[in-house]
Amino acid sequence: MTAPRPDTDDFARLFREGAALLDVRAPVEFAKGSFPSAVNMPLLDDEERAAVGTAYVQKGQQAAIALGHQLVGGATKEARVAAWRAFAEKNPQGYLFCFRGGLRSKITQQWLAEAGVDYPRVTGGYKAMRRFLIGALEDIVAKREFVVISGHTGTGKTTVLNQLPRAVDLEGFANHRGSSFGRRIGGQPSQIDFENALAIRLLRLDAEDGPLFIEDESLLVGRCALPKYLFEKMAAAKTVELQDTLENRISAVQKDYVTGLCAEYQAAYGAEGFPLFAEFLRQSLYRIRKRLGPVRYKDAAAALEAALRAQEGGGDTSLHRRWIGDLLTQYYDPMYAWQMKNRENRPVFKGDAAGVLAFCRGL
Repeated sequence: MTAPRPDTDDFARLFREGAALLDVRAPVEFAKGSFPSAVNMPLLDDEERAAVGTAYVQKGQQAAIALGHQLVGGATKEARVAAWRAFAEKNPQGYLFCFRGGLRSKITQQWLAEAGVDYPRVTGGYKAMRRFLIGALEDIVAKREFVVISGHTGTGKTTVLNQLPRAVDLEGFANHRGSSFGRRIGGQPSQIDFENALAIRLLRLDAEDGPLFIEDESLLVGRCALPKYLFEKMAAAKTVELQDTLENRISAVQKDYVTGLCAEYQAAYGAEGFPLFAEFLRQSLYRIRKRLGPVRYKDAAAALEAALRAQEGGGDTSLHRRWIGDLLTQYYDPMYAWQMKNRENRPVFKGDAAGVLAFCRGL
């Protein structure tokens, strides 16, 4: 007979191995932040948790426990235990946790045991795991060398980055392309989820030798904020500049933000996809109107509308090249030039995708 697996506080192993995690906190807690491998199957839903919390404050722990058993009994309890059991059977090497590794995870563990399943919990719960990741993120950033992949908009920095070893894809973690037009379908994770995913990636890379490669980003990737110490480390790091022709850059932007993004909207929203896609482009352009100035914004908006009409009418996306080219040369390129002028370190290498890949792989 196999002995039950013990509870654990080996957080580094949990995150490096991507262990399946059963998060029994309430949905409202899960929404604020959890871990990439965690699935939310709460012991108490939001309303039940609020009622039990009120009972605890007013009448003490025993009254709160009694109310919890009253709220989660009968068919409700059976359904929740059945869901936990299915998770445990699917993920036999996983663990369960609540906020502090206390009462909720112990009750879940007990009910599972009564159903014939011994399943370990994470001691210290979410709070201890989150504290561990915050510390690991800061420690790894402090001790590791970073190489920043920079370049004008449309040079394909993310594509090159993800072909490199030890890549840290901030835009992937943020689900955002990092520009005024960068919002992706599905929305962005919470700040905590963004930080946790980033910390876990660095934790896994920390066992590998060599510099960590990261794309040049602002302090904010959409609404996800880089930790200040990471942003400062990137500002002082070696920079490799990816270069390409203007025509190729226009084509790359057209592929990502027109044909590709339109297809994503249509796949997600069907007949409503194109109108939603068109409105997204309009709103993205509108957000930078003050920085463009009234004349350039009016010209770009008119060119965008003409391009959208041609695309909707017959699938012709070629007219998008005009407003894309204007934005690159009149807005994004001058902004990039200003940023590079004020950077502490000049690029240690400049070249096309093949050259950058070869140079970085040799570091």
